[in-house]
Order: sequence, then structure tokens, then C-alpha cells
Amino acid sequence: METLEKVKKTQKIDLISGCYSASEASHIINAVLNVKINFHKLHRLSIKEGNEADACQFDSGRIEELMNEQDIAKQFFSQARLEGKKLKMKSTIHIEIED
Repeated sequence: METLEKVKKTQKIDLISGCYSASEASHIINAVLNVKINFHKLHRLSIKEGNEADACQFDSGRIEELMNEQDIAKQFFSQARLEGKKLKMKSTIHIEIED
């Protein structure tokens, strides 16, 4: 089995790349945001099970931020839809192994 020294220490994933209608772009972005929101909700729940007194400030704050971004995106996509515009999107995930 290879050690981490011999394995790549970075990974790049081209997640979203292309031109989309406002409806398509809205669907993609909402799906990604919903997955992240649900991740933090489940993480918060698992922490609460072990310690009901934990406020889970990071997860709760992150959920609020993501939901706010979802509202902003909804307005953005509505405007693009009204104007009949296409949307160009790019999203690359960069992953690094920390020492």
C-alpha cells in the first residue's frame, strides 16, 4: 500500500462548467446548496445527540449563511429568467491534504 508521500497531495474536480438556462442553473445551484445545508443539519444533530448543551454555532451559522445565499441566488436567477438570459457557470473544487 502506498503512503501519502507517494500519492498526489492535491485534487482538482471540475464540478460545474458550461452555459445554462436560468432554470437549469437554478436547479444545479439549489441542489448543491441543499446538500451542504443538509450536511450541516445532520452534523449539528449528531453533535447535539452527544451534548444537548452544545450550541453548534459553526453549523448553525453556516446553515444560515447557505440559506441566505440560496435566497440571493433565487432572486438572481429570477432576474436572468425575466431577461431571457443564459448563464455561464464555473466551479472547481480544490482539495489539499494538510500536513
